[in-house]
Amino acid sequence: MRRWIGVTTYRREREGRERFALPAAYVDAVRAVGGIPVLLSPGEAAPDELLARLDGLVLSGGGDLEPQFSGAAVHGAVYGSCAERDEFELALARAAIALGAPTLAICRGLQIVNVARGGTLHGHLPDVVGDSVAHRASQLEAAAHSVRIAPASALAGVIDADRLASVPSWHHQAIDRVGDGVTPIAWAADGVIEALELTGMPALVAVQWHPELDMAPGGTGKRLFEDLLRR
Repeated sequence: MRRWIGVTTYRREREGRERFALPAAYVDAVRAVGGIPVLLSPGEAAPDELLARLDGLVLSGGGDLEPQFSGAAVHGAVYGSCAERDEFELALARAAIALGAPTLAICRGLQIVNVARGGTLHGHLPDVVGDSVAHRASQLEAAAHSVRIAPASALAGVIDADRLASVPSWHHQAIDRVGDGVTPIAWAADGVIEALELTGMPALVAVQWHPELDMAPGGTGKRLFEDLLRR
């Protein structure tokens, strides 16, 4: 039986004709493991009804959260923010947690989960941890770095490793104060939180890197998407 997986889209683009969009890598990743992707655009008023019709959820990456939601200081490096998307995804994350819906939260998605639980974000990582680890090359280009994973975590079991030499990284914000029930379980060399678990929510996996960009056979990204369908 094939599984229907909701994938959140990016914000409403207002240049020219309005549209919602999403990098094809997310859609391709869900299809690569046998799922059927269903795109979820901002603005839906009843996220619990959406989740009731789906088998799983991917909270995708993309632009930054608005400072009013993230608790981060206003910073000139903030880009792609959209209150409509933030409100929808925060409500969707809270509904997924309440329902125990199988969820894979990616990059911004991890940040959404933390903020939904009352946590906050750093507004611009280089101001906090310096540049010893490149968490992105630019707004248009990913970087790569190593990640250390708590050996006893469910994530380590899924990927069968407690260290990854290289993950695709594409962000300039990250968790500052952890939310209620949030447990960090992976870190970059500069101490930035790279994955989390949520108390009482074993169906949720949240990573700060981009597994949809690592879908080679046996790759960590493919294992995470396969695990989402198993859950």
